[in-house]
Amino acid sequence: MLLNSMKPARGAKTTSKRLGRGGGSGLGKTCGKGHKGQTARAGGYHKVGFEGGQMPIQRRLPKRGFRSAMKGLTAEVRLQELAKVGEAVIDLAALKKANIVPAMAERAKVYLSGSLEKPVTVRGILLTKGAREAVVKAGGKVEG
Repeated sequence: MLLNSMKPARGAKTTSKRLGRGGGSGLGKTCGKGHKGQTARAGGYHKVGFEGGQMPIQRRLPKRGFRSAMKGLTAEVRLQELAKVGEAVIDLAALKKANIVPAMAERAKVYLSGSLEKPVTVRGILLTKGAREAVVKAGGKVEG
């Protein structure tokens, strides 16, 4: 292939519409703007979602759901990651020190993912029901 033989792919380049060039073009007279009205005129504009004065759909429908402000502050910890912490008592500070949770986290929650072989004491951390049972089964304790 040579540089002088290169050209764009078929259909990549389209010619622009030539408005107002006679009835035979299909875009003569009103130039595809229809007859009269706000959108036919120069500077015709209305807000996105505007329904001609009718109450817009986004205001007719009820509000639903919310975004939790706490979501970004709670770190998720897998059960298998507790084994990576070198300390016997695992709290939020120990998880941060081991780089398991980010420094900005204000709380952590342990989920049942993987397995835990060594006994550990978990203090001040949230646990799911399954994770709590797994910690106790491994010979560990859950405090506060």
